[in-house]
Amino acid sequence: MLLRLLRALSLVLLAAAPAAAQLNESFTDGDFTANPAWTGDVTSFQVTTQQLQSNGPAVTGTQIQLATPGQAVTGTTWEFWANLRLATSSGNLADVWLISEQADLKAAGNRGYFVRLGGTPDEVALFRKDATGAAAYVINGADATLASTTNNVVRVRVTRSAAGLWNLERDLTGGNSYTSEGTATDNTYLRSQYLGVLLTYSSANNRAFSFDDFRVSDQTEPGLSSATPQAGTLLDVLFNEPVAANTPASAFRLGSGAVPTGAIRDATDPGLVHLTFANTFPLGTSTVEARNVVDLYGNVATGPLTASFVYNGTPIQPGPNQLLITEILADETPQLGLPASEFIEIHNPSTTSPLDLGGVRLTKPGNTALAVFGSGAILLPGEYAVVCASTRVTQFASYGKVFGLSNFPSLSNTGDQLLLRARDGRQIFEVNYADTWYRDNSKKDGGWTLEMIDTSNPCGGADNWLASTDPSGGTPGRANAVRAANPDRTAPALLRAVAASPTLLRLTFGEKLDSALTANPALYTLAGGPAVQRVTPVAYDFRAVELTLAAPLTANQPYTLTVARATDCVGNASGPLSSATLVLPAAAVPGDVVINEILFNPRTEGVDFVELLNRSGKYIDLQGWQLGRVRPDSIAENRTIISEPYVLAPGQLAVLTSRPDVVQAQYASSSEPAAFLPALTLPSYPDDAGIVTLLNAQNTRIDRFDYSQDLHLALLDTRDGVSLERLRPDGPSRGSNFHSAAGSVGYATPGRRNSQFLAESASSQQFTMEPEVFTPDDDGQQDFTTLGYRLDAAGYAASVTVYDALGRLTRRLVRNETLPTSGFIQWDGLTESRHKAAVGYYVLHIELYKPGGGAKKEYKKTVVVGARL
Repeated sequence: MLLRLLRALSLVLLAAAPAAAQLNESFTDGDFTANPAWTGDVTSFQVTTQQLQSNGPAVTGTQIQLATPGQAVTGTTWEFWANLRLATSSGNLADVWLISEQADLKAAGNRGYFVRLGGTPDEVALFRKDATGAAAYVINGADATLASTTNNVVRVRVTRSAAGLWNLERDLTGGNSYTSEGTATDNTYLRSQYLGVLLTYSSANNRAFSFDDFRVSDQTEPGLSSATPQAGTLLDVLFNEPVAANTPASAFRLGSGAVPTGAIRDATDPGLVHLTFANTFPLGTSTVEARNVVDLYGNVATGPLTASFVYNGTPIQPGPNQLLITEILADETPQLGLPASEFIEIHNPSTTSPLDLGGVRLTKPGNTALAVFGSGAILLPGEYAVVCASTRVTQFASYGKVFGLSNFPSLSNTGDQLLLRARDGRQIFEVNYADTWYRDNSKKDGGWTLEMIDTSNPCGGADNWLASTDPSGGTPGRANAVRAANPDRTAPALLRAVAASPTLLRLTFGEKLDSALTANPALYTLAGGPAVQRVTPVAYDFRAVELTLAAPLTANQPYTLTVARATDCVGNASGPLSSATLVLPAAAVPGDVVINEILFNPRTEGVDFVELLNRSGKYIDLQGWQLGRVRPDSIAENRTIISEPYVLAPGQLAVLTSRPDVVQAQYASSSEPAAFLPALTLPSYPDDAGIVTLLNAQNTRIDRFDYSQDLHLALLDTRDGVSLERLRPDGPSRGSNFHSAAGSVGYATPGRRNSQFLAESASSQQFTMEPEVFTPDDDGQQDFTTLGYRLDAAGYAASVTVYDALGRLTRRLVRNETLPTSGFIQWDGLTESRHKAAVGYYVLHIELYKPGGGAKKEYKKTVVVGARL
């Protein structure tokens, strides 16, 4: 009792004097929720006989915690008493946090230092916890120090000098005869907000932890760590620990003798003081001095304390690619480790020039409300900063510099185009991100940021962005986790040239261009055509330029366009010449462009695709065309194929899909990447049956195909990932003109000639068999046969039946079906029961009924079902 009275008296004396104790907690008042206030799992602790005791759920694997404010970091001594009445192990231990950034000691991204009591080595050790990875030893205490199974009493004392030298001591009797566990230097973290206890236990030990006599004392004067100019008259000075809120401006002066006109301690970092001077700093290196600066605990640094800084001049207004967007969190849920709020990160890649962001605008195309950086917003050389909505600034305060903007644009989860524009409207930076840039299906579902890989390659697009690899989900306010050298050494390639109108050409390149260097009309020549009068780079990504011609083009006549030089935004120039053929397109009529191949039942993790074929002799512009689906309720579901000019040449293929990368990966040896149009959202095509429609820009139906899984070869083990291919390009868009793609080519040929392609028969005979010997084994060679016909009049009806060599019925192909004047009937080698027909001779019996009820005519054609040896 006498000891308790003396302790209480000491608390009163300490409270009455300017002592150096930040915390002195012995729970003599029987309450841990006030004086000081401990927060956290308060229902899982109690004060028993003036000691803090655990009283959490009796469940194995439970973690409980309490934390209280604590800002001492250097020149500090931490002391506490503990008793662990259990056998310590990896599942029964106590972590006493001395320095913590967060009140939530369990948080995976928390940073700081803690003393571990127990664990597998049964030790007393000092650890550092970073935002990523497992905790690391600072001082590895001796093993088997806490060896009792029922009573591990220990008093711990930890000191950290102003230079960052740690000393860990303990007394296993609970007294003050300390034994050192070792020393080490670590200056990783110089800021603290909390200290506390975090307990891990099994069900039998929920009440086995007791603590007492927490004392934190700082008896060391503050040190000056650094000085950083924020503008010509603004200087930030950073101390190694929190300083008094009323630190006066008179405590500072420059080496030149200049005294600041004002000094304000930072609202969130009490070790940071903002100084304002009347005159601009001289260029080059200067020194600031500090005298009589007091820390939070009454320690006075009489000084002079000095720090040097370099001023590079007045901040400049950013020009093209001098201010970058380097990180994007568009989908904040599910929350991983970052604040549940959309943000972008900006970066100043310069090593010398600060940027004046005042008046810079963040926006999206079509947005009328602009998010504008305020006057005085500065981004230092090499600095990163978070940009978020003005109401979300406090959520990002711990990540460094934050700019909160009114009208911060909403970021679409699947993709968006973001623009940074100067105060005069000039474009500074553009990024048109998409969720495919994550290259990780699990991360694109939310909680992870997209990060730029190489900041020296700002125009790299999808090839220079990747999902963050930081365990917290991103790296706001600091260098990206995925950073690596990823330079652009490739000159811009001319992808296509199209005639948008008789006097306007649109050229599309493979990457962003230097808009100024590509705007010279002398760089462009149109062989046999009119001269180029004007060149206009197309905002916002500048991957395209528009050429205005002096006279109109002639429709459907090919021209060769030559580009002498094109320069991308990082200075790579094409050469010696790039050329492309272009044509003023002609109007399409139904049947000019047809559905040539369709995958409607993709593999696992696969996607649908539709392939178009221009089977006409025209050059046809697909701009504004739509790919559709007619649903059972007759409601059309249409999707625009491409919103910009895209001319399809005679015989050219175009592949439409939501994920060109996935289709190309799954059919790597049988696809043609150049034939893929930009990703679009396809209509939802069912796996069993559906209707595909193709409409031009005037909503005229150009083609329609009614597909069904029954059109697939019945011998297939699975139809998943197998496309239906058109057999004859000039044939009708009916099921009889489609067949499963061959297994020998991987079951699909997106962008390439169909594996089941059949040329139009040149025979003048009334009936022909092609081929006369076929092998229905799905190897892409003679997998089926066709009965071609040419009739002398329209309106004939026919029945076609297959018999084997013994005259037995094998398959009914057609029954009383009206035929056009020419066409073909397919036999896939299957019997009426959908089994493969035996090897041998077969006879196709053809019954032809003359128009107007004339006499029936009969024909026979022989075919052989073979097999490959």
